[in-house]
Amino acid sequence: MRCEEIIQRLEQGYPLSCAEEWDNPGLQVGRRNREVRKIFVALDATEQTIREAVEWGADLMITHHPLLFHSIKQVNDDSFIGRRILTLIENDVNCYAMHTNFDVLGMAELNENQLNLQNAHVLDVTRENEGVEEGIGRVGDLEEPMTLYDFSVAVRRAFGLSTVRCYGLKELEETEEESGDDGLLVSRVAVCGGSGKSLIDRAIDEGAQVLVTGDVDYHSAIDAMARGLYIIDAGHYGTEYCFIDYMVKKLTKLFPECKVRGAKIIPPFTVI
Repeated sequence: MRCEEIIQRLEQGYPLSCAEEWDNPGLQVGRRNREVRKIFVALDATEQTIREAVEWGADLMITHHPLLFHSIKQVNDDSFIGRRILTLIENDVNCYAMHTNFDVLGMAELNENQLNLQNAHVLDVTRENEGVEEGIGRVGDLEEPMTLYDFSVAVRRAFGLSTVRCYGLKELEETEEESGDDGLLVSRVAVCGGSGKSLIDRAIDEGAQVLVTGDVDYHSAIDAMARGLYIIDAGHYGTEYCFIDYMVKKLTKLFPECKVRGAKIIPPFTVI
């Protein structure tokens, strides 16, 4: 299939019009008339994932995060972005990104299902489509209330992670020791894949007790705790790498004439 045909099919399900204004999804590098037989899926277009795509012989690389967020004035090997672009071009690999348009129409539901939220709805509405609200993140109820510690463990398992960072757990444990009771039982949860600290206010307005997201800085987290919202930081990668498996399955069904492969699941950091 031609790359343009694949793009058209993808954008029927994930229109670029659903993306945030600051975002830059779409065809990042390559020719629209490129014949595509192999599609490689990754969260990011890094040296490692580009190398994987090239070694496999991919014709098209589909990523969640755009390779290009800002304009560039030169494409050469003086910068890491330039080197990535050159490697893609030299090996005739197209690169296409589906970012906040996928967050709105895919990632939010994926995260909702991972946590098995009940009665869930959009956390941050960004648009309305035929009377249906669409947007970033989800907020809903747990099947059964549980302690913050148990919920933190459940999040770690649901996202397939070795660790998560929970802001507020120590404070609650000390309060429980003093009072002799079980303290807070979590029942209402907000979730936003990627970097979700900008949705702290929305989570509080929605009555969430915990926000599950990534990239929450120290001051934002402790300020949220002071307002009654606990934070479970499962990491940007940890909350979004589900994109890879989901898109591999989706693309395999959409384009049975193409071979599809996902990048290796390798977190970009090590906890020591």
